[in-house]
Amino acid sequence: MDEFYPVYTVHTECHDCYKCVRECPVKAIRIEDGHASVLPDMCIACGRCVRICPAGAKKVRNDLQKVKDLFRNGKKVYASLAPSWAGIFPDWTAEGIITALKSLGFAGVSETALGAQEVSIATAQDLRTAQKGVYISSACPVAVDYIRRYQPQYAPYITPIASPALTHAKLLKERLGDDIEVVFIGPCVGKKNEAAKHPELMSAALTFNELKVWFEKNKIDPANIGETDGAAFELDAAAEGALYPVEGGMLETIRRCGVPPKVQLVTVSGLKLLKEALDELNPDDLDAPVFVEALACSGGCVNGPCTSRKVTELAAVSKVISRSSKRSSIPETPAVRVTEIYPSDPKTPEEIDPDVMREALARVGKHSLKDELDCGGCGYNTCRQFAAALIAGNAEPRMCVSHMRTIALSKANAIMRCMPSGAVIVDKDLNIIEANEAFARLFGDDVMALFQIQPGLEGALLGKILPCEELFRAALRTGQDLHKEHLPVDDRLFDITIFTIEPKQTVGAIVVDVTNTEMRRDQIARRAREVISRSIATVQEIACRLGEHMAETEILLNEIADGYDDKKSGTEGQ
Repeated sequence: MDEFYPVYTVHTECHDCYKCVRECPVKAIRIEDGHASVLPDMCIACGRCVRICPAGAKKVRNDLQKVKDLFRNGKKVYASLAPSWAGIFPDWTAEGIITALKSLGFAGVSETALGAQEVSIATAQDLRTAQKGVYISSACPVAVDYIRRYQPQYAPYITPIASPALTHAKLLKERLGDDIEVVFIGPCVGKKNEAAKHPELMSAALTFNELKVWFEKNKIDPANIGETDGAAFELDAAAEGALYPVEGGMLETIRRCGVPPKVQLVTVSGLKLLKEALDELNPDDLDAPVFVEALACSGGCVNGPCTSRKVTELAAVSKVISRSSKRSSIPETPAVRVTEIYPSDPKTPEEIDPDVMREALARVGKHSLKDELDCGGCGYNTCRQFAAALIAGNAEPRMCVSHMRTIALSKANAIMRCMPSGAVIVDKDLNIIEANEAFARLFGDDVMALFQIQPGLEGALLGKILPCEELFRAALRTGQDLHKEHLPVDDRLFDITIFTIEPKQTVGAIVVDVTNTEMRRDQIARRAREVISRSIATVQEIACRLGEHMAETEILLNEIADGYDDKKSGTEGQ
């Protein structure tokens, strides 16, 4: 368990369902011994795996203690509060959350949206002189990391402006003193990576979920805090910057900053759509400057991974918009501008030797193109992507559903084929699903001929072959295993064990012919009776000569014969 990276897995809680692999947009998951681990060098901290893990095994690193240590060390700590709070916590007031955060130990609270406003001014300033081509926003750290790692050819098109959070931290330090500590609070996992990369600006990043837990442990409810004198955001209240958490919010703030009409403004939200947009993009085909607001979360930050939103997305967006306002005048140049370059960091897989690829595919039963189903059951889009993960050591053969099904069927068929006893599987309507040759052989040449024509007797009615439907119906109805000894069918005797495969849907049975065994037992008993009878006659004759009572002798010998029958019956019941 690696808790140093913002996203990690608690292996004891992982149930090897592979859902995180299926849902991860960049497949930054390694499966080892059935357990999923996050690969930090591939991960973009989108938090998708945390949201969808059915077992709750994916966790976000808790940085509360780090912030508490800042307080304990006497640091003056200010909270940079993401504007999405208005949509995530609709029953909280600005005064309530400011007061609540101060009661935890923060020296003051300021809105990250102030940094967003500076970013918009700087972006608009650059776009006024922009030439035709594509320009990609740097506001979302997850989208930025995705482009740098998985679309590295577009990294040079990311605007060289730091994110709103970092810009806001710089603004706070310039206005309140360089010795203060800034802690970001918002819905984003990626901000934890951003804080780690820029400790000179941001000391830590907390999620809204962490904040909520902190409030609950301290029995603080911002919703129950009324108006408080002096409870105000540091520096100023945000205006148009409050729109940043919603899809298109950044574009609207840029428009208000005076972007020329020639600049086309486009929003792409969600990593899937972002991938599709970039896959289809050729900057040389563009006839105008195109600025792309790239957002990792569909719909914007109000849908961030570390939120427990109480209202619908529409209601959350409405709350955010209602908190925004228009400034009467917006400066043409930013008060603070933090320049940042985003170099490419390619994580795309290297070309794999064809022989190595063929060997990996063969490990999961893919020996030809027709075997490559690309079903996606393993979590990868294609069989070759899965094979590449096998080669890299990030996947296991058993993740291939079709391969494991084939192996299971092969084993089951081998067992069915080689069993000396008759075996049959039927559905709830008593139609045969599968039967082995030993079962068909029990019922003569006609059934064997049918078996040759219709392998496994699939679709045949059980009652036409083995007339004991009630036993099978009872097993289907009760779900309990049943055993019947010496079931007579024509001139044969069968021992039958019926067992449930799928409750009320499918049952199986093992059928054993015990006719010959019982005949041998009957023959032995009959010959024993004959010997006993002859012995009785002889003994009677002797007894008469000796003057003994014949009736007593007969009783004694009959007891011996009956004892043999009782022993025989006891053996049969076992």
